[in-house]
Amino acid sequence: MMNRNQVEHVVSTVQDCQYGISLDRFLHISLLPAVLIAGVLSFLQKRAQRLAIDHRLPFLGRRFAIVVPLDTIGNLSNRWSYGFAFGAVSSSVLLLFSERYIPFTVPPWARAIVYLVGALEVGLAFFPFFACLSTPFRAAGAAMGILYSLSWIIVTVWDTFTCPNGKILGKYQKLIIQWPCILSLVFLLGRFVYMLVKAVRIHLQLEQEDPEELIEQHQVQHVKSLLRKTPTHSKPHSWFQSRVYEWDPYFKFPNRIIGTAIISLIGLYTMTLADYSLSNVAFDKVDRWKNTLKQLVTSCNQTEALGAMIPQLEEFIDVARSVVISFIPESWFTTTIFASLNSVAYTFHVLACYRKHMKRLWKGQKGFLPEKFHNPRSAVSVASIARYSGWQIAFTLWGYLIVHFVHFLFALMFVYMLVLPILHGKALSMLTNLGIILLTIILVIALVILQIVLVHIFFLQDKISPTDKHKPLALNNRKAFHCFNYFFFFYNVVMGIGNCILRLLCSIVVGTWLVSRIDRSIMQRGYETVDAGYSTWVGMIFADHYHNSPVMVCFCQLLVSNTLERHTASAYSTFSNTPSESPVNSQARRRWMLFYTLLRNPHLILLRKHHLSSSSSLQTSSYPLSDTGVQAWVMASQTQSRQAASMSPPEIVVTPAEDC
Repeated sequence: MMNRNQVEHVVSTVQDCQYGISLDRFLHISLLPAVLIAGVLSFLQKRAQRLAIDHRLPFLGRRFAIVVPLDTIGNLSNRWSYGFAFGAVSSSVLLLFSERYIPFTVPPWARAIVYLVGALEVGLAFFPFFACLSTPFRAAGAAMGILYSLSWIIVTVWDTFTCPNGKILGKYQKLIIQWPCILSLVFLLGRFVYMLVKAVRIHLQLEQEDPEELIEQHQVQHVKSLLRKTPTHSKPHSWFQSRVYEWDPYFKFPNRIIGTAIISLIGLYTMTLADYSLSNVAFDKVDRWKNTLKQLVTSCNQTEALGAMIPQLEEFIDVARSVVISFIPESWFTTTIFASLNSVAYTFHVLACYRKHMKRLWKGQKGFLPEKFHNPRSAVSVASIARYSGWQIAFTLWGYLIVHFVHFLFALMFVYMLVLPILHGKALSMLTNLGIILLTIILVIALVILQIVLVHIFFLQDKISPTDKHKPLALNNRKAFHCFNYFFFFYNVVMGIGNCILRLLCSIVVGTWLVSRIDRSIMQRGYETVDAGYSTWVGMIFADHYHNSPVMVCFCQLLVSNTLERHTASAYSTFSNTPSESPVNSQARRRWMLFYTLLRNPHLILLRKHHLSSSSSLQTSSYPLSDTGVQAWVMASQTQSRQAASMSPPEIVVTPAEDC
C-alpha cells in the first residue's frame, strides 16, 4: 500500500520551505558540538588504571576516560529521563529506514554501509543527551545538557512553526509528527535544570549527595518479602489486577526496556499517520494505472481474453477502494485503528512478560523456556542485550504493517463473499454456498466429537474413585475398540487432508498475528532456535537475571559493606536503616548471627556456657556426656571432614530471623 519514498515524505520534513531549517541538515551540523561535549566529559573523568600514554604524557593525569552514555544492565536511576531521551531520538530513528540523511547518492550494494553510517551518525548526534544524564560531574553535564537541548528545541520548534504544511497530511503536518519529539526535548531541558540546581545545592552544602550503592531500595524490599512469612489471608485483587495488570512495588523495569517501549509507541504513532494518510495517494496512482492499461488494451485491440480481464480488474480496484475509503464504516480507517491498538497492546504486553519471566528466573524456574535455552552461551546473552532494543522496535513497526495488511485481506474476503453477491443479485447462491461450507465444517467437528464421546462411554473403564474427575487411561471392550479403530481409519485419512490445510492456515494466521511478539517464538516446538528474535529475547532476560537478581545483588552489597566497614553489624545495615529497634528485633538479630556463627563453626557449641555447665553436672552424675554434646562433636567432625575433602564451605540454609 505504501512505498518507501511516500513514508519518507511523512517522516522527514518538507524541503521546499523558504524560511525553514532542515532537521536533516542540522543533524549533520550537531555532530561538531556533540563531539566537543563528549571530549569535555571524557577530560573531566579519570581512568581507573594507568596506561602507557600516562607515562609519556604525565600532565594528563589519567584524563580522557571512556564516557558511558547509559548503563543498560544494572543502572535503574533516571529511568524516565533516559526514556524521554529515547523519545527525542525517535524521529531520527525512523529516518534510518530511508537514505534521506545522506546528502549524496550511493550504489545499491552499499546500502548496508549507508545504514551503518547513518546509525553511527544518529548515535553520535544524540550522544550528549545520554552522556550528560549519566556523567558523575553533575554540574558540568547539566550545563552542557541545557545548552544542547535548548539548541535542539529552538531548531525543531522553528522548523515546525515556520513550515507547518506538508504534502501528505496538509496543514500542521510537522506539528502532528514532531510534537512527541518536542515534548521529550522539553522534559530533558527541565531535567537538566533540576540537575544543575541540585548540584549547586550540594556544592553549597544545602543538600547531601545520594550515596552510591550496588543495591536499590526496591531490591531490598524484595529480599525482605522473601524472608517474611506469607500472610494466611491476602487482600483480594481487583478486576484490573486479576485480568489486566498487577502492580509490583518491588520490581522496576530497566531504562533499556522503558526506552524501547517509548520509541515503539512514538514509531507506531508516526507509522499510523503515514499509513492512513497515504492510502488515498496510493489508490489514486492505481486508478491512473487502470486507465492507462484500459487505453492500452483498447488501442492495441488485444484478444478477447485480455479484454475480459479489464472489467474484473476494474471491479477489484473499485472493491479495494471501497474497502479502503468508504466501506461501511470506512474499513481502512477501522482496520488502521485495530492494527494500532493491537500493536500498542503488544508493546505493553511485552513489558508484562518481561517482568513475569524475570520473576520466574529469580525463583529458579526455567520450565517456561525450551530445553535448548536453559543454558545459553555467555557471548550470546551479552550480544542479545545490544540487539534487543533495535529488534523490538523493528518488529513492532513491521508487525503493525503486516497485521494491518492481514486485516485488509479479511475485509476484502468479506466483501467478495457477502457484499458483492448481494449487490449482483446472487444472494441466494451465496447463502447456499455459505451453508454448504458451514455444514461441512459442523459435520467434521461433530464427527471428531463423536469419536471422543464413543471412546469415553464404551472403551474406557469406570472411575476408580467416585471423586475422580476423569476415567482412568485403561481400555475396556478391546475387541470392539479394535473394530472401531479399523473402520474409522479410512475416514480419518480423508478428514486428515482438510485438517492439514486447516493446520497450515492457522499456523500462518497465528504466526502473522504474533510476528511483533519477540517474547514468544512463532516456530514450532524444537525449532525455536531458528527464530532469531526469540533467541535474542531469551539471551537478554538471562543476562538481566545474572546481573540484576535481587538476592545476588543484596549478597554482593553485604560483602562490600563488610569489606569497607570491617564490622559485623554492617552486613545487616542494609536491611535496617532505623537507629533504634525493639528488643524483639534485636534479640532476633542476635539469634540470627549466633545461628550463622555456630553453623560455620560447630565446634564452638561445646564452648558455650550452658553446655559446659550441663556436661560437668552430667559427669558428676555418672553420665559421660550429654546428647547435645555428642551431636555437637558429630557435627564438628562431619564439618571438618567435609572441609578437608573440599575447600567449599558447607551449605547454609537461610531461614527467617523470627524462626531462629
